[in-house]
Amino acid sequence: MFRFLDLYKKMLHEIENLVKGHVEKRPSKQIKTPYVADVRYDEKVYLGHSPALGCGGLADEGSSIYMAPVSNPKSKCDYTFYLAEYSDKVHPNKKIIVGIHPKMAELFMGNALQNNMLSKLQNVRLWRRETKIQIPNLANSRFDFTGVDENGTSFILEVKNVPLADYEDIPKKERKNYDFTGRDFNSKVAYFPDGYRKNRNDPVSPRALKHVQELTKIRKISKVRCLLGFVIQRSDVSRFQASVIDPQYKDALKIAIESGVEVFAMVVKWNSNGVAEFVRDDLPVLY
Repeated sequence: MFRFLDLYKKMLHEIENLVKGHVEKRPSKQIKTPYVADVRYDEKVYLGHSPALGCGGLADEGSSIYMAPVSNPKSKCDYTFYLAEYSDKVHPNKKIIVGIHPKMAELFMGNALQNNMLSKLQNVRLWRRETKIQIPNLANSRFDFTGVDENGTSFILEVKNVPLADYEDIPKKERKNYDFTGRDFNSKVAYFPDGYRKNRNDPVSPRALKHVQELTKIRKISKVRCLLGFVIQRSDVSRFQASVIDPQYKDALKIAIESGVEVFAMVVKWNSNGVAEFVRDDLPVLY
């Protein structure tokens, strides 16, 4: 009973009608966009929507994923991917459920605000979602949350989704030269951003870079609290950092922290029943 009550207090979300499938091909044989995959479930093959593409390999061919029926009757897909089952070469017998749907991060942060779970934003007086801020030469973006904290100070909170982690954040080409034997399964570093880009020197996510730079500018010239929350949808991590593959974002995050932007990392733990649980929002942030 006490464990149930404790879980209820920490629960952020629950996905209904979740089933386990296996990705057979992405893109699908029928629809050639990389956002659609052929997924096998109950001895049949269905079309599955993968909102974050392959999600760094977590939803590529051969992956085991958890999905729920698509609610939109006009959709060509039968299911939407939400979770992936992950194991690594160091601990092949250990598995963990990782959240791979990017929009869940904003949902979690909103629920954490609503239920007074965030240590940096306790007892907020009011808040709202999706606020467009346009200030000449300062900001021109839509931020995830704005509001007023318990002391009457305005705040802006931007949220970024983090599904990826490894024992060390190093370029993929260099990873083969490292031996992580003996490392604890739960000692990984979560990192952001990661993804495809045409040119090596381009930012991985221009939008994410713009957000952190604008938060820094606002913080420097005002008393508005500027917060950047990274939602890590896995619990096998011990720290967070900006990815080494994007030096522009890494430098921008360092400048933001030194300028007073409040950067924090929130850890969410999923189970195979589709329940997401708040773990902590004080994971060490390295910069």
